[in-house]
Amino acid sequence: MKIALVHDYLTQRGGAERVFELLCNYFPEADIFTSLYDPQQTIELGDRLVNTTQLQNIPGATKYFRLLAPFYYPAFRALDLQDYDLIISSTSSFAKGVRKHPDATHICFCHNVTRFLWDTQTYLREYKDYRLYYPMIKKIFNRLRTLDITYAQEPDLYVANSTTVAERIQTIYGKPAQVIHYPINTSKFIFDDRKEDYFYVSSRMISYKRIDIIVEAFNWLGWTLLIAGEGPERERLEAKALGNIKFLGYVSDKERKQYLSKARGVIIAALEDYGLVPIEANTSGTPVIAYGAGGVLDTQIPGKTGVFFNKQTPEAIHAALIEFNQLTWDYAQIRHYALSKFSEAVFFGKVTQLMEQVCQLPHTNPRGYGVGFKEPVDQTASSC
Repeated sequence: MKIALVHDYLTQRGGAERVFELLCNYFPEADIFTSLYDPQQTIELGDRLVNTTQLQNIPGATKYFRLLAPFYYPAFRALDLQDYDLIISSTSSFAKGVRKHPDATHICFCHNVTRFLWDTQTYLREYKDYRLYYPMIKKIFNRLRTLDITYAQEPDLYVANSTTVAERIQTIYGKPAQVIHYPINTSKFIFDDRKEDYFYVSSRMISYKRIDIIVEAFNWLGWTLLIAGEGPERERLEAKALGNIKFLGYVSDKERKQYLSKARGVIIAALEDYGLVPIEANTSGTPVIAYGAGGVLDTQIPGKTGVFFNKQTPEAIHAALIEFNQLTWDYAQIRHYALSKFSEAVFFGKVTQLMEQVCQLPHTNPRGYGVGFKEPVDQTASSC
C-alpha cells in the first residue's frame, strides 16, 4: 500500500506538528507532503524527503506563511497524489483539500476547523493593523469560507482530537468525526516529584492564548512565574509584567521537559481545541490550572490532575491558584493517569482499529518511541 502523509505547513513546532511527527514515525515508509517546509523551525524528520508546493519558491514564504492564506488551497489541489492508496492529512486548515484517486481513502486528522476563517476576530486581534484592512480581509475570507466548506467534503473519514472539535466539524462542515485523543511522545518527558517554587506557561505569544490574564494574576500574587515561547504579544506582555515573572523565550526540548517536570503547576488560560500542554504536564507528574472549557474537559480530572477556572479573567485565575495551593497532589498518580490515557501505544491502538474499518494496513515497524511501546496488532498487507 502506498501512503501519503500531508500537513498544512511545516514552519513551526506546535501541538499539531508534534502529532504529525508521531504519524511520520509510525509510517516510516510513507511519503511526506506539505505546502512549506523550514527544517530549522519545525519537527525533526531526519533524512526523510519532504515534498512541498510551489509556494516554497516564494522568497520569505516560510517566515510570513500566514500571509499566503488565499493561495494554500490552490497549492494543495495542485499536488499529485493520484498514485497513493491511503492519504492521511493532518490539518487545522488547508491540507484536507488535497485531491485523491477515486479508489483511494483519505483519513483526516483534524485539529480544528480553519480557525482564522470561523473565529476571525479572536484569531487576528493580536495583529494591530488588521482592522484597517478588515473590509478587504472580509471579502477574501468570505470566499475562503466557501472553499473551506467545499474542500472539507474531500476526506472520507474525520478524526477529531476532542469532543469540542468533533462538534465544530459537524456544525461547520456537516461531517461526522470520530474522537481519538491525540498522544504525546512520552519518551520526551521526565517525571520528578521534587517540585520547585515556580509556575510555568508554555505557549505561543498570541492573543487568544490569554497570557495577559495570567500575567495580571501573578502580578497580584507575587509568585514566581516562568513563561516560555515567542510571538507578537511578547513585547506587550513583558511591559506589563512585574519582577516575579520571567520570560524565557525559546527553550529547547531538553530544557522544556525539565521546566515541565519541576514546576508546581502549569497554567493554560486559552480555550484550547484539544491542548497537548496539559497532557505533557501530567506526563511529567505536574498538575495544571486550566480554563475549564474545550479540550481540557476531555483530558483533565478536577482535583486529581488539575483545577479549572470558569472565566477568562485574572480574578478567576487568582481564585483557582488559591484553590490549587490548598490541595495535596499525588504526582505519581498524575503521571500514571496520563500514560494510561494518552500514550502513543493507546493512540495507535485506536488508530489501527479505525483504519481496519476502511482498509487493511501493511505491517509497520514504528520507530522513535520510548521503551515500552507496543505495536497494536499484527497487520497484513492489502489495498483499500
